[in-house]
Amino acid sequence: MLKKHVFPIATIYVPSRRAKSLEPEKVGQIAESILAEGQNNPILVRADVDRFVLIEGLHRLEALRALGEDTVEAYIVQARKH
Repeated sequence: MLKKHVFPIATIYVPSRRAKSLEPEKVGQIAESILAEGQNNPILVRADVDRFVLIEGLHRLEALRALGEDTVEAYIVQARKH
């Protein structure tokens, strides 16, 4: 079972390929939901040398950033080996 962690948003790196899929309207909707209910679903990250790389949850991460939050709940997952 995955263990939920809390990380500073500043330590989460968003790959440029993933950032291109950002939909501002969706970020706004998720931000409203977070204001009403809190962060229900942690994002997924993988550990890198001195940071964490976003795997899933770009819109949740950006919604928290837009709300002025400093931290995000996340699960650490292993990178897939090809």
